[in-house]
Amino acid sequence: MRQFWHVTDLHLDPTYHITDDRTKVCASSKGSNASNPGPFGDVMCDSPYHLILSAFDFIKHSGQEASFMIWTGDSPPHVPVHELSTDTVITVIANMTTTVQSLFPDLQVFPALGNHDYWPQDQLPSFTSKVYNAVANLWKPWLDEEAIQTLRKGGFYSQKVSTNQNLRIISLNTNLYYGPDIVTLNRSDPANQFEWLEHTLNISQQNKEKVYIIAHIPVGYLPYSMHTTAMREFYNEKLVDIFRRYSKIIAGQFYGHTHRDSIMILSDKKGNPINSVFVAPAVTPVKGALQKQTNYPGLRLFQYDPLDYELLDMLQYYLNLTDANLKGESNWKLEYILTQTYDIEDLQPKSLYELAKEFATPDSKKFIKYYNYFFVSYDSSEVCDEKCKAFQICAIVALDHNSYEDCLKQYYYIRHSL
Repeated sequence: MRQFWHVTDLHLDPTYHITDDRTKVCASSKGSNASNPGPFGDVMCDSPYHLILSAFDFIKHSGQEASFMIWTGDSPPHVPVHELSTDTVITVIANMTTTVQSLFPDLQVFPALGNHDYWPQDQLPSFTSKVYNAVANLWKPWLDEEAIQTLRKGGFYSQKVSTNQNLRIISLNTNLYYGPDIVTLNRSDPANQFEWLEHTLNISQQNKEKVYIIAHIPVGYLPYSMHTTAMREFYNEKLVDIFRRYSKIIAGQFYGHTHRDSIMILSDKKGNPINSVFVAPAVTPVKGALQKQTNYPGLRLFQYDPLDYELLDMLQYYLNLTDANLKGESNWKLEYILTQTYDIEDLQPKSLYELAKEFATPDSKKFIKYYNYFFVSYDSSEVCDEKCKAFQICAIVALDHNSYEDCLKQYYYIRHSL
């Protein structure tokens, strides 16, 4: 058994500082009052450097041996466009990269770009740019020349894991498919990434490699709203189609962006589960002024079989921010071990699919647990009503338009058409 870490959505806010005027604690609160600011941050703010450092410190001293780390994007803070610039964004990504490289000099890290890793945010282009060039230079220690070249060109790459020669990481720039990205509007294949992806998967198949897909913006539907794909629907359908065709060599998919902890199962057109998909919660605890819920900071460790790269288990860690600020020290804890908390055998699509069926039963205790973990144990009093649960279940089991529609018919429309 071997392991790797998944870290995502650091969202450093360099302006964070404790001050009497609660509206001035951090730029990322956008003028709202910070609620209870302490050394490790506040739920109205993006991460102070102190929080990010404590996360990486925990990883370093956890005693867990890891073969590599995946890092799925979003280093800069959520602030109005005019408060950042291309240079500031590059500086923040450089700062985070240097932090990781200095703490883990011997660890291979596989980054993916997020929609905030650009200026203006979300507007990632389908051609080379100052940011793509900068990250290609910053991430050179982890990647080979071919990976650096495609990273410069379109913000994506593929790279073999040095400790596992038959395992390939494909880092996609799914931000090109994000709704707010007007640069890629009406393009059928921005940066020719789909063509490149198919070509890369085809070669991997011929070479009998296994592949982990990593990216920032996930495939599928958002679990907290109805009929909403995380990326534009046209691109989602295209990706799902490619992943279905190459599901035999894709041993796992890993994303960030939503700041929440969720699983998805990709099925083939007949409804058979063929791929396991994991969305990791953020390190930043930030929430909007009108949001009731957020997440406590999270980090995760995956366990895999070094022979076939199948996923065996996942350990989710978290920081109770309220406690950490109160005590003035960060105590990252194990939140749950996936197979143990849900009593399943492994992280294979079939196992997760059976679990999802259990979630769907009325009053499922396992689903109540899942919904609490969705927010990284931030507030266990939050109840997921029937409508909320239908959206959650359908986001877990249905990743394309047709299956999502069918799922809603089964769990939602019938019950709400009386």
